[in-house]
Amino acid sequence: MQEEPKIVTSKFKHTPVLLKEVIQALGQLPNELLKKGHILDATIGGGGHAASILKNYPNIHLIGLDQDPIAITAATERLQTFDARVKIIQSNFSDFIPEEKISFILADLGVSSPQIDEAERGFSFRLDGPLDMRMNQENGQKANELLEKMNEKDLANLIYQYGEERFSRRIAKRIKQDLITKGPYKGTLSLAYAIAGCYPPKMRNNRIHPATRTFQALRITINNELEVLKNFLNESPNWLAPGGMIGIISFHSLEDRLVKTAFNNDERLEKLTRKPIIANEIESKLNPRSRSAKFRLAKKYP
Repeated sequence: MQEEPKIVTSKFKHTPVLLKEVIQALGQLPNELLKKGHILDATIGGGGHAASILKNYPNIHLIGLDQDPIAITAATERLQTFDARVKIIQSNFSDFIPEEKISFILADLGVSSPQIDEAERGFSFRLDGPLDMRMNQENGQKANELLEKMNEKDLANLIYQYGEERFSRRIAKRIKQDLITKGPYKGTLSLAYAIAGCYPPKMRNNRIHPATRTFQALRITINNELEVLKNFLNESPNWLAPGGMIGIISFHSLEDRLVKTAFNNDERLEKLTRKPIIANEIESKLNPRSRSAKFRLAKKYP
């Protein structure tokens, strides 16, 4: 396997997770699907997985999807040397309809490093930024708009359901009180500070920041991530050629649960991974974001 270096473009720096494992999974395809097959990278991001796939399997063609226009620009730049073997489309994967049968579908459900690291995207509280959190900043509701719109009870339920946050009611109450007495939060840091204040003092310095689960819940809601994933899991097996495979990399328990259930119960698919594939010790040290990645595989019955 040819190793793929860290992806670097003008506005996109990203290290693809479980890259070796993805390439090895592709090697399990029947020869006829590798020689003339089409690969769908449903979340192409900066093109890291796609570039390595195209290098290691020179006969295949690749379709890349992403709803983030910045990612589309980065992937187009990264993969331009592969010319006609690549087709990149700005689209959410749940809206995609293929024109031909697909040999292998890959979906990396993680938020890309640039989306986390660029403060203006509003996904993270490491640097202060606007409360946005939209994958596609060209449309949709922003996180600050959602916080103002929701009542306290619904907000608490949202944080509990999508963030699995035990202090959800306390956090929702604090947020709504702040909005009434102080007005909208100025940015991600002020919201994170308010959430941390809802935790007991002894729990505020744990390895996981107190705001992590609430930010996850807001991001999932803003981008309708779980409903989109459910639709994708239902439709994507129809896109596969007989003997074709689907591999999904998830990063939190809600996603992984949906993928596991779908692969176990879908009569069109044969589950290939009893337990998810995870990053080895070396990758976990080099790329901390790989530590929570879980890779599951299934094959379409002939």
